[in-house]
Amino acid sequence: MSDMAVQEDVPEPRLVAALGARSIVLVGMMGAGKSSVGRRLAARLGIPFVDADAEIEEAARMSIPEIFETHGEPRFRAAEARVIARLLESGPQVLATGGGAFMNADTRAAIGAKGISVWLRADLDVLMRRLKRRSTADRPLLNTAQPAETLERLVADRYPVYAQADVTVQSRDVPHDTIIAEILAALGERLATSDAGRTGGGGSG
Repeated sequence: MSDMAVQEDVPEPRLVAALGARSIVLVGMMGAGKSSVGRRLAARLGIPFVDADAEIEEAARMSIPEIFETHGEPRFRAAEARVIARLLESGPQVLATGGGAFMNADTRAAIGAKGISVWLRADLDVLMRRLKRRSTADRPLLNTAQPAETLERLVADRYPVYAQADVTVQSRDVPHDTIIAEILAALGERLATSDAGRTGGGGSG
């Protein structure tokens, strides 16, 4: 009986084994749920959760709004790319990235080499509803006279790039466990396909 209990305490062991040293990298817009879903996903898999934005703030010793205000967005993006490249050396983990991180071609390449990217895709109305509950002061790109229009423009610019992620899961107002189950199923399929391609010498992934 005790052995069965121990086995149940090791969640999703096959998926973690297939992951190897790779990170599960969550990408998507602010408000898509990367941090809240990411923490629960990491707990389910028994691997660390890391928030790239929190790591950037720690390295800079200032908040992201302060970095934007003091140094501007280009400096922030450069720091973001460096931090994510460093974090990707420390898999396996669930890594939540900022909304603009995946727009950087070098960062996308690094994630492709050392991780499996998961786009949490949220419709515009879902994002609007969630972000209305929060202060735009913490989200520099939305700290504008017309945050709704800014968000709509960001969605139009970013979604074609997010679509390059390995896996897409729809973020919506359902229990987190539902989203996590869908992520796990999609990851299992993706890892099985990519690993079969590697060993079979055929597939391009």
